[in-house]
Amino acid sequence: MANDALNPVLDEQTNSITAEAPKRGRKTKAKVVSGSTASLFGIAPYEPHKNEEYMSDAQLEHFRKILLAWRNDLMSEVDRTLSAMQDESSALPDVNDRATQEEEFAIELRTRDRERRLIRKIEKSLETIKNCDYGFCETCGIEIGLRRLEARPTATLCIDCKTLAEIKEKQNKG
Repeated sequence: MANDALNPVLDEQTNSITAEAPKRGRKTKAKVVSGSTASLFGIAPYEPHKNEEYMSDAQLEHFRKILLAWRNDLMSEVDRTLSAMQDESSALPDVNDRATQEEEFAIELRTRDRERRLIRKIEKSLETIKNCDYGFCETCGIEIGLRRLEARPTATLCIDCKTLAEIKEKQNKG
């Protein structure tokens, strides 16, 4: 599923996240703090305890907090956009100014539409947490992995299945 969102990938050697924009090919690095990635929404990355079971109650709660914070952040952006569009929707006398304003509104609405789809993914992830299915690949059933989920909390496929899906997608489009 190709979209304009960044696709984070964990580099095990440097313990940093590389995010690649699919169409642009740009790469960015997340800040590394004492051997782990920086906190997401003020929530530090989960550090599993020795002999802790995968997707224990503590881990599920950790990812639930991240997903809720992410959803709340996106919802506040929706409210901000709505307020801004209502405040700025005055009829401008100059045709060029109106065209510029309309283009800005269109860009803002496209961004909110992508975020709306992301909110649906977040809701689906929260539902899988309730059902205790979170953290396992939808295709093969193996563990997705804590670091991958830290990078992409809405991930539903393990890295191998996601790689295969992307290869198939490229072949179908090419």
